[in-house]
Amino acid sequence: MSLVLESQPIPLQADTDGVIRVAGTRITLDTVVAAFKHGATAEQIAHDYPVLNLVDIYAVITFYLRQREAVEEYLAEQHRAGQHIRHQMEARFDPHCIRDRLLARRATKDQQDASAPGG
Repeated sequence: MSLVLESQPIPLQADTDGVIRVAGTRITLDTVVAAFKHGATAEQIAHDYPVLNLVDIYAVITFYLRQREAVEEYLAEQHRAGQHIRHQMEARFDPHCIRDRLLARRATKDQQDASAPGG
């Protein structure tokens, strides 16, 4: 029996939005890298995300370590894109205005309940 050295594909794929996920799962590269950077071992990541298999986790971590600069650039871009979307949503649906409207609606309802017969 002889040992065969072969290259295995990296278990990552980009979805239609350009988000990189562990192949066959909804778990993002961001998630695995963040857990690893926070000190989680591959085994802990597998425990926290049972849909991932240990071999794929090690492969993703290896990819990150070998391509750290490119992955960090990708992660920074993902963060910027997320912040941009957040700002768009906040501009479109100002949380303060919504809160004010809900409080005004509650006050109106409370006044109607108090003025109703038997209230």
